[in-house]
Amino acid sequence: MSELTAQMQEIATDAKAWPFAEARALASRMEKLDGSKEEVLFETGYGPSGLPHIGTFGEVVRTTMVRHAYEALTGQKTRLVCFSDDMDGFRKIPDNVPNHEMLADYLNKPLTRVKDPFGTAPSFGEHNNLRLQAFLDSFGFDYEFMSSTNCYLEGKFDAALLRVLEQYDTIMNIMLPTLGPERQATYSPFFPICPDSGKVLQAKVVDRNITAGTITYIDPDSGAKRETKVTGGSCKLQWKCDWAMRWFALGVDYEMSGKDLIESVIQSSKITRALGGMAPAGISYELFLDENGEKISKSKGNGLSVEDWLRYGSPESLSLFMYGQPKRAKRLYFDVIPKTVDEYYQHLGKLPNQSEAEIFENPLWHIHSGVPDQAGLPVSFNLLLNLAAVCHAEDPQIVWAYVNEYTGDISPQTYGELDRMIDYAVNYYQDMVRPNKTYRLAEANEAINLEILKTALADLPDDCDGEAIQSVVYATGKAANYENLRDWFKCLYQVLLGQSEGPRMGSFFALYGRKKSIQLIDDAIAGKLVQLAGQK
Repeated sequence: MSELTAQMQEIATDAKAWPFAEARALASRMEKLDGSKEEVLFETGYGPSGLPHIGTFGEVVRTTMVRHAYEALTGQKTRLVCFSDDMDGFRKIPDNVPNHEMLADYLNKPLTRVKDPFGTAPSFGEHNNLRLQAFLDSFGFDYEFMSSTNCYLEGKFDAALLRVLEQYDTIMNIMLPTLGPERQATYSPFFPICPDSGKVLQAKVVDRNITAGTITYIDPDSGAKRETKVTGGSCKLQWKCDWAMRWFALGVDYEMSGKDLIESVIQSSKITRALGGMAPAGISYELFLDENGEKISKSKGNGLSVEDWLRYGSPESLSLFMYGQPKRAKRLYFDVIPKTVDEYYQHLGKLPNQSEAEIFENPLWHIHSGVPDQAGLPVSFNLLLNLAAVCHAEDPQIVWAYVNEYTGDISPQTYGELDRMIDYAVNYYQDMVRPNKTYRLAEANEAINLEILKTALADLPDDCDGEAIQSVVYATGKAANYENLRDWFKCLYQVLLGQSEGPRMGSFFALYGRKKSIQLIDDAIAGKLVQLAGQK
């Protein structure tokens, strides 16, 4: 991080953006420690029981935003660990993976001992870990990947596991009141790993030896008593205790989590204190919802994937979506992408005229960990989408031909940012818009108004801009005496564009070209657009 001025740190102290609010809460936590830590540790957790999904990315990018805000606020060094709970037992076969029959043989084994159904990695856990790391690397995140399996097997958690054994009764007193009678009868913080089957056993622990560092449990298959060490990967901790042990062992200072884990955070924090540590600071964020308003699940594979978003929108726009209102549940589906892409460029356009204090409130400062060096767009992404739809673009060069006519002498070589957005627009049109386009015929009175609009467009001077054209569109609707002018624009969208919503029509007609726009109106009145779409 570049050297911070005292003025910047003072501005950060008063900044209202949510990452700064989180950074201040973390700073308050760090003041309670003895100040001996040279680095502040941020962590994100990942359960590789299913393929990495967009929520996983959201947690990493949001944590990175808080990390950058904390550095700006304090000037202190930080590091980020992305931790995979890949030693967890494989309890359920995800819906969105192949070779279900093969996977059934690996139920209840650690994820890093489950055969990879894709055949690309030594285990299913490692396959998902590699998928996650490849994606995070593509975004340029500064992080350290850490595997639960490695930490257990290599002894990194041994001291903390022995501490859990010492505080066994205290931890049981924390956990048992939160469980039902049946679960209370068999609960233990430790899951033994069966030396015969390799399974993570939910076994009743009947004795423990703190001096020897062992527990004795009832083998659920044979009913016999077996003794095992709690260290060296012979045991795996239950989820809430495992989370607390990790915070304690690694010295985690900040970790955010979903709202569905609030109770887990409460219990894990109590266990961390019982071990002699301090629970990390963190925010509880709301969960993403799919198009039906249901929680996005990595096992179901519902909602948008990371790959889906990046086919239709930029990585920066995805980060912007993650930035906005983390404590509010948001629907994450395809139709949010165009709006978010345009919002990104709106924020980008504000940066040159903003003060240092205002820049700290601009989402892009948090997305890019500073002020980005990027060009804006001469036209909005929404306009590019509508242009791609009207000219039935099968190739980006079709859209480029219209853009060149509108903007002047630019090309994909001289304006790479626009070229990137045109590629996204064409992909979105082909996959998401074209299959759902529904034109309708103009009613008799609408056809008259469209004829009037066509004449007004033809009478405009050659050098008129989108604002002049918009005035004509607006005046035509006003003269038609619509009770609600929205009905006039709805007519234009449905009859000319085959959709229920659309762009600012003046800007669209300017981009599409007035002559072609007049021809579009003629074709709509004649019913050619309906015929072309194969509608009756």
